[in-house]
Amino acid sequence: MRSPVAALVGVLVWLDVDQQLLELLRWIDGQGLWSALWFLAIMALVVVFLLPGVLFTTGAGFVFGVLEGTLYVVIGTTIGACVAFLLARYGAGARAGAFIRRHAGLHAVTREMEAHDFEVVLLTRLVPFFPGKLSNYFFGLTGFSFRSYSLGTFIGLVPFSLHNVYLGSLAANLVSVDDQAVGRTPLEWSIYGIGFVATVVAVVTLNRIARRALARFQALPAEEVNP
Repeated sequence: MRSPVAALVGVLVWLDVDQQLLELLRWIDGQGLWSALWFLAIMALVVVFLLPGVLFTTGAGFVFGVLEGTLYVVIGTTIGACVAFLLARYGAGARAGAFIRRHAGLHAVTREMEAHDFEVVLLTRLVPFFPGKLSNYFFGLTGFSFRSYSLGTFIGLVPFSLHNVYLGSLAANLVSVDDQAVGRTPLEWSIYGIGFVATVVAVVTLNRIARRALARFQALPAEEVNP
């Protein structure tokens, strides 16, 4: 099964979008102790302004490596999601709220779903190509608690962030940020390959589980909440 993220990255590279991003990543990488803060700020802005972030998540693996890159992506994305949540809760007008409800990819939120707000948010983060950035604003219009929302977001972002960052780390082993070839032994490449397959299997499995569980929540009586 081909990774949709890998396919999307390929399209963006074909469109030469990667060149501008590579320059930005090089600049961030050269900021020393400030590089992590710059990356967190950029990831948060990407989420708030509903911008495509796949090249930034893979770029994190390219620049920071798997573990550090995943941590920065999860934290930065969570910060942006929380900002969007609060903007919707305290600043969205009636027209904006109506638009978000129509396009956020969720059925009407029920009282029963609000009682399981952490689980619902967590499940939506585990479904690929779910309109996650727009749903950040949607959740702000519901009665979901900020604590449950932020915790569900943080935990739910880990699997797909790890998958995307891992793609970037593989790219970094083909070409370094300074465009210098990096040699690897067959054993090391085998370990990388096994790790990649394992992340894909984990993501696909979690996606199937999340879709089934989320469908059960959406099948609850549709008593719409007016926050």
